[in-house]
Amino acid sequence: MSVQERKERERAGRERLIVATARELAEQQGWDAVTTRRLAERIEYSQPVLYSHFRGKREIIGAVALEGAAEMAAALRAATSAAEGPRIRVIALARAYLDFAERNPAVYDAMFQLDGGLAFANEDTPEPLKDAFAALLESLGEVAGDGVHPALFTEVFWAALHGLATLTRAGRLPPEDTERRVELLVDRLAVV
Repeated sequence: MSVQERKERERAGRERLIVATARELAEQQGWDAVTTRRLAERIEYSQPVLYSHFRGKREIIGAVALEGAAEMAAALRAATSAAEGPRIRVIALARAYLDFAERNPAVYDAMFQLDGGLAFANEDTPEPLKDAFAALLESLGEVAGDGVHPALFTEVFWAALHGLATLTRAGRLPPEDTERRVELLVDRLAVV
């Protein structure tokens, strides 16, 4: 291994450590607790080293969001891969989405609530975000109905899931009715 390869591997390792530490701190104490000073202390590097990887908190949030999008896409695909039939597949997708949002609140916030400097719904959208949408579209596109654009239907269904996740987390919707909401959403929106 060349010196350059070793340096690149060490740099990538530091970046993974920064992102993992930011994510851990955000999940434990919220995003307000994530500062470059606290991150530098936790990872035992100086702030200039941290800034050599990320220009600030916004870029760190973006990195967490990209990591979360990849994880969410994998979770959605895993949940739907064994489901038999469109209705069961869409219910499995909805459950997996809501479960991901509940188990990873800080990551979910980084993905959809906070400014991570990421472009959505255009040519500059990073690949992990496109893939997370594709994971939704794979199951939802088949239940959009005649004459309904599959991507548009996916956006509407996704917006409903996001609303359920956000309102439940904020205590505006009682969590014990989540399953009934999922079934109602699938039965009323999806053509299965």
